Amino acid sequence: MEDRFPEFIIRARQIALVTHTHPDGDAVGSTLALLSFLEENCGKRAVKVLYPTPWPDPVDFLFDGVRDRALVWEKDPHETTRWIAGSDLIIALDFNAFNRAGGMEEALRASAAEKVLVDHHLNPDREAFSLCFSRTEISSASELLFQLLLTLPQSGGLARNLPRRSLDALMTGITTDTNNFANSVYPSTLEATSELLAAGADRETILEHLYHSFRENRLRLIGHMLDKKLVLLPNGLAYMVLDAQTAADFDIREGELEGLVNIPLSLAQVRMSVFLRQEGDLFRVSIRTKRGCSANRCAMEQFHGGGHEQAAGGKLFFPADIPTPADAAAYIETHTKPYLNED
Repeated sequence: MEDRFPEFIIRARQIALVTHTHPDGDAVGSTLALLSFLEENCGKRAVKVLYPTPWPDPVDFLFDGVRDRALVWEKDPHETTRWIAGSDLIIALDFNAFNRAGGMEEALRASAAEKVLVDHHLNPDREAFSLCFSRTEISSASELLFQLLLTLPQSGGLARNLPRRSLDALMTGITTDTNNFANSVYPSTLEATSELLAAGADRETILEHLYHSFRENRLRLIGHMLDKKLVLLPNGLAYMVLDAQTAADFDIREGELEGLVNIPLSLAQVRMSVFLRQEGDLFRVSIRTKRGCSANRCAMEQFHGGGHEQAAGGKLFFPADIPTPADAAAYIETHTKPYLNED
């Protein structure tokens, strides 16, 4: 299968690199790493990264020097759709099906381009892609892309031959999707990051942007949530619900609450942590669990989502799932019980 990928790249006249809504560090890292590789190692000039919604502030530093190659469908649907329609190669990274591409889904499905998937989530929609690089026992799409790039002749199989931008972007993606190497870490993950560091990835600068450059608003809201909104139940469930008004009062931006859902897992008695954030007529749901408790099954069966065994996400709609936002707490307590009884 890898033999066809270089052919797709060579033949491509225009390339679209796409990812999921609310792109996280892995989505941004993998798309920007591939952008730089295609430009610098493969000589491709008609390449753009396309995001359904804006990226979060902590990863904005990765766009320095390449902002003109990024499009956001939510801000410019016409130009984003036009680029998809004009592309003869579409590479999807860090999501398993086009229904996770938000407003870009229709254009992506309608495109006659060759389509390639590079992803680490369960249940990829293989029929939608010409090539499917899918592995679940891996830290991130960025780690999988790193391995894939080293198989291409333009890299010579060596990390040091990758562009500097790719090194930093890949390191960012791996760092964020492992929660700074706290979960989903495999031997291959440490091998990949070791090679990236040896090749020149600037981990210190990456950590500064990811974890040491937040606004005061974030810290104050986290304190508020842990003090006033954290619910701990005897069955091992911890949950927090952030309503739209509170988020607005603290002027919280996209990506600023990354990692909040992990904090309750520091308590010995907590087996599952659930965080809901209200957006319009739905809640975005984040679920984290300890071993023996499936975040993925809970997200798939109760929250229209999915992910990994200990880290997953989804959505909760009102009035489709719950009558009003005020009913979210009762829904969480009732619908997580079967998963907390797992061994």
